[in-house]
Amino acid sequence: MFPFTTYKVASMPSWQSYVLDPMLRAVVKRPLGKVGSPQEARRAFEHSAPPSPAGAKHQPGSVGGVTGDWVSAGGVPAGTVLYLHGGGYFACSPMTHRAITGGLAIRGFRVFAAGYRLAPEHPFPAAVDDALSVYKALLADGVSPEQLVVAGDSAGGGLVLALLLAAKAGGLPMPSSALLFSPWTDLAATGATLKTNLKRDPMLRGERIFEATEFYVNGNDPKNPLISPLYGDLTGLPPLCIQVGETEVLRDDSTRLAERARAAGVEVNLKIWKNVPHVWQLFQWFLPEARAALTEAAVFAKANIRG
Repeated sequence: MFPFTTYKVASMPSWQSYVLDPMLRAVVKRPLGKVGSPQEARRAFEHSAPPSPAGAKHQPGSVGGVTGDWVSAGGVPAGTVLYLHGGGYFACSPMTHRAITGGLAIRGFRVFAAGYRLAPEHPFPAAVDDALSVYKALLADGVSPEQLVVAGDSAGGGLVLALLLAAKAGGLPMPSSALLFSPWTDLAATGATLKTNLKRDPMLRGERIFEATEFYVNGNDPKNPLISPLYGDLTGLPPLCIQVGETEVLRDDSTRLAERARAAGVEVNLKIWKNVPHVWQLFQWFLPEARAALTEAAVFAKANIRG
């Protein structure tokens, strides 16, 4: 339904995007350069979580032994979304990402945001094991794979892909589609934009990517496809909607993923947005591009739901 596309947003960036850029440099990028431990980073992210949109309702729950956040907004949902949050595999939670999960809920979905275990206390493969447990449990509870969407941002986007590879290896059915917001797909850190966008990215510090990698990889091969899905066999994956910012240090993690997925016969919709930060969908309360991106992702997911 969505042929492979790679393009930048044609419209002019909003004035809000020009306000957000220096704000994030001051309150996120600069402080992250001084954070000394995963625990400090967790506290910083938890205290600055963006708000969930009006109309979204959040309730604690558990699926497959993994606690999380059920999100809904009334009405009959078009499908169920399993959401995996970002945070470098060592920070954040379903609570910090309610802006996105709530945004998907008010656009017509029932969402379960999984609180998978975090590194360094629980390194690889804990996050993959938890995501797979939730996926299996949703299927066992009667959620049709044709009406199931998997979604995630940053590390959570990479985890979505690892989940799909693990599910495929286990003979499980694929979901209807996957939504990937600024996914982190290469923990071997070989993308050129880690250096070329070092100063352009208003949020992430490319030179500190290796620290987050070490917390999670824990001595394993970073090119293991369940750690870095970019190196996996992507054949048979469901349609992918990939959104990434032009100035992100992780931009190449999206563009190379799209190229390899397309070569494997996967339906891909890649969109590169101008003048937006890493996982800008979190800022839907302020940024028009965030609301537009979530709407486009929801349209993509609904177009691929069957039955």
